[in-house]
Parts: sequence; structure tokens; C-alpha cells
Amino acid sequence: MKESREIELKLTITNTFLKTVSAFSNYNSGKIIFGVDDSGKIIGLKNMDEICLDLENKINDNIIPKPDFKFIKDSKKNIITLIVEEGMNKPYLYKGKAYKRNDTSTVEVDKIELNRLTLLGLNQYYEELKAKNQNLEFKILKKELEEKLSLKNFSKDVLKTLNLYDDKNGYNNAAELFADKNTFPGVDIAKFGKNIDEILDRYLLTNISIILQYQKTLEVFNRYYKYEQISGSERLEKELIPEKAFREVIANALIHRTWDVNSNIRISMYEDKIEVSSPGGLPAGISEKEYLNGQISQLRNPILGNIFFRLKYIEMFGTGIRRINESYKDFLVKPNFEIFENSIKITLPIITIKLSLTTDEKIIMDILEKGNILSSSEILEMTGLKKDKLNRILKNLIQKNYIDVIGNGRGTKYLKK
Repeated sequence: MKESREIELKLTITNTFLKTVSAFSNYNSGKIIFGVDDSGKIIGLKNMDEICLDLENKINDNIIPKPDFKFIKDSKKNIITLIVEEGMNKPYLYKGKAYKRNDTSTVEVDKIELNRLTLLGLNQYYEELKAKNQNLEFKILKKELEEKLSLKNFSKDVLKTLNLYDDKNGYNNAAELFADKNTFPGVDIAKFGKNIDEILDRYLLTNISIILQYQKTLEVFNRYYKYEQISGSERLEKELIPEKAFREVIANALIHRTWDVNSNIRISMYEDKIEVSSPGGLPAGISEKEYLNGQISQLRNPILGNIFFRLKYIEMFGTGIRRINESYKDFLVKPNFEIFENSIKITLPIITIKLSLTTDEKIIMDILEKGNILSSSEILEMTGLKKDKLNRILKNLIQKNYIDVIGNGRGTKYLKK
């Protein structure tokens, strides 16, 4: 037993546990286990019924609003587990302050994060708030709607349909983001040479429509990572990085980022890769596993996401990660995803080596595609191949450095690199 973001261990009963109750109520449920020291050693408690009553009274008297919690008493080990569920009525305050978990510690949230919690408690998004600037023009959005949706009459009614305007509050923050000019940050692109000290180009796309941010970023990408190759009488377009993957990365960065911080999406272009860092960690309620598996079901900016979908910048909600990975399916190198508390970084490597696979090898690679770790008997059952043939194919894939081997003997399993 050890502490984590979801588990806190307490040997003695002090009011400090109330900060963690606030944290778990505000973000992702968790457990506080009493009677266990910091090393995970069970010491035990006396008078558990009295302690539970004391803990309950402390929570009810100090946490506002009242959180959702319960106790589990283990009479054999003499420990108490306090289970705190993430609540709907955020923010949950202890002495007027809201808290969150930072790895194994509990810390007070800053003013921006407190505002986000308040909006969540009201079931609102930052993009829905009334824009400070109400003098907005939409020539770029109008042009895109005309071209993509054959829209003929652009009006306030169209903006209402897109949830960018209402008669009571006027334009919202989402509307200002789509306006020709705005007060928001944007995209900062740097094209490097052989090292980070050699900057070949710099593009700062701020205070302009996010449509223009998206389009101009693609223009820079095409300038450096696409080229033409002449084959006989044909002129073929080639890619150093799959454009499909880059489009998904940029579209997702724009619609999933936090817009309440004055920070740009940072794009670093190198000779062998592109790194895209987007402000804002994972949306509340989404785990790292769900994100990496392409199961995002909660948009941080649903209005932006809906309009990007209508304009065909994205194909379906929640499929961006899968589409990025699929773009690299036939190549040895793979994209990399790094998730931090306040940002997400995606790295797209240059596609220099294409996978060389036979039909049977491709079948096995497809089975191992989604991070599956399988034994040869499991692969046999899924493919119907003969054992000797499968062993030869697996040996070839290992020699080509396409798959890894875990364990040995009967415990041997295989996974895709």
C-alpha cells in the first residue's frame, strides 16, 4: 500500500485530511486510509466508531457544500477507509479555499482554477461566458461557411444556431475566438535548423480568428514537410510527416486547449520531428488511458468542437488520437503523447522507414496494433495459422525490430514497438 494521486494515508487524525476531502470532491474521487503510516505500514486505530463519528462531523462542519462520502471499517486491520466521490456542486471549499491533488500531495488551487471549478459547478464552459469585446466581425467565418456548407445568408440567426450569440448576453468567448480579430493568444511556430540555437523561421499567429490560426499553421507545415517528386512524366506529392496526423493534432489543440490562460500553442518544427505543446492538461473526468485510447467523451470547448466538425476540420468527436496513430500505422516510427498537469505535448516523427510486411505479418501486426500484449497461443487462436508458421513469422518480426518479446518459456508474450 502506498500513496498516490487517488490514495492518501493517515496515521493520526488531524484537520489536514479535510484539504484532501476538498481535493477529491473537486477532482476525481479518492480514498483516505486512516491507521496507516506514510510507508504503507498498517498501525491500526482504537475506538473506530468514535473516530468515524468525529471524521464525519469534521467534514460536515468544515467542507462547503457537503461532499459525497462514506466510511469502510476493517475490524481485522483496525483501519478506516474514507471514500470521497467527485461531486457535481463544485467548488468544494475548506476554510474558503479549494484544493486539488498534485501527485501524492494536496495543494490549494489558483484563482484561474477556482474560476474553472465554479463554472463546472454551474455546468458552464469558459467559451460560453460573455465576451468582453462585443464589436466583432466575422468575414473569415462567413467565407468558410459559404464554401463548406454553401451558406448563402450569414446573419445573427446563423450565429445563434452556432451558439455564438444570444439576445440576452450578446457574443460569447467562442464567438470572439472565431471573429476576425480578438484578444486571445494563438499559435507560436518556430522552425529550427540542426539544433535549437538555429531558428530558421518564426510565426506568431495571435489575436486572429482560430480559423486563420488553423489554416496558416497548415501552410507553414506544407512549406517544410511536403515536397514534390518527379517519377517519369508524373509529379508526385510526398510527405515527410503525415499531413492527416498534423491536421488532427492542430485541430485538437485548438478545440481542447484552455483559453483562460495567456499562453500560446507552441509548435516546434525540427528536421526529424514536430512537437506540439497545448495549454491545459486533460479535461476533467478524462483519464490518461481514456485519452490515449481515443475515448475522449467530454470536450473542454464544445462550441468550438461543434463548429470545427461542421467545417470538416475534424471528422468525429473523440477520434483524433486514433486517427493520428492510424496515420503512422504502416511506418516503423510512431507518434508520442506526453500528458502533464497543465499541458499536453504530441510529437510527430519524420516517416523515414516504411514497414515491409508480408500479408501474414500484417495480420499479426494489426492484432498487436492497439497495445495488445499477447502470447503465441492467443495469436494462434485469433489468426488460425499453424503453430510452426506463426513461430517463423514472429521470429521474422523480431529480427525486423517490429515487435518486442516479454518473458520467456510458457510466459512469453509479444507486443508491437
